[in-house]
Amino acid sequence: MPQPVLSLDALRALDAIARKGSFAAAAEALYKVPSALSYTIAKLEQDLGVQLFDRSRQRAQLTSAGLLLLEQGRELLQASQRLEEQVRQLDSGWEQRLRIVVDTIMPWAPLWQLSADFTALERFTRLQFSEQVMAGTWEALLRDRCDMALGLAGEGVNAQVELHLLGYAEFAFAVPPTHPLAQRVATTPDEPVRREELLAFTAVVVADSAAEMPGRDSGLFAAGHVLQVPTMQAKIAAQLAGIGVGFLPVHLIQQELLTQQLVVLTTEIPRAPVPLYLGWRKDVVTGQACRWWREHLLNLPWQQLLTPGELKAHV
Repeated sequence: MPQPVLSLDALRALDAIARKGSFAAAAEALYKVPSALSYTIAKLEQDLGVQLFDRSRQRAQLTSAGLLLLEQGRELLQASQRLEEQVRQLDSGWEQRLRIVVDTIMPWAPLWQLSADFTALERFTRLQFSEQVMAGTWEALLRDRCDMALGLAGEGVNAQVELHLLGYAEFAFAVPPTHPLAQRVATTPDEPVRREELLAFTAVVVADSAAEMPGRDSGLFAAGHVLQVPTMQAKIAAQLAGIGVGFLPVHLIQQELLTQQLVVLTTEIPRAPVPLYLGWRKDVVTGQACRWWREHLLNLPWQQLLTPGELKAHV
């Protein structure tokens, strides 16, 4: 296999000549004597077997081959600089990658501002967000498929996981105002929606994303038919379309309630609030990026975000 003839020093020399406009100015910028810079370029041309500069004119001009090498070489120089910075960053405790799993019940908006703030730190840690559902969120954390999980639901007891309660998600039975159940409640507002009434409608449920752990469906109740969807946003869309009914997280349907695309009905089977946690594994050594995200996530006003206001049932 032939030995490579390109070196970063040679590429830096070529870049400096192109930027400064002359060998003399480039040599000064690189703290070299002009003869040393001329030798570097001549040696590179000899090793490559191509002419990089047209020296027939008073001022040397890059040839087509020289322009190609300059363009591609600058990409190599930038990649080299990024690699050096990443190595130094890793040595200082900043991870190359941070994986955050977000349960489908959580709002995404607060994460975008944190992402912008994190990017402003000018670290090279690559953020990787993914979405899971219920036991799938736990599974991703326990199977080491993420560094932290946002929106873990349940009683919050697991010996392997450090858990911090964020708040409680509240649910409302919400349908479009044109839905038959909404029309019925409008005529008899003192009567909540009964269990037997639900049998006439399709229940929209979010399927648990767990592949190994026992899962369950979100929002499942006794109904005539069941429509299973992959995310909470898909469930909201299905109920807005009038395809089915079910309980929805209040914090995710604020706009739909304000614009009366959805109305809340009182039912005989109210759904209890669900505690949500931020969690990470106790046995995994974490870096500075993970610690930064933990601190800033825990400082967000989650209870306010999860319980934005009191709702009134449709009358």
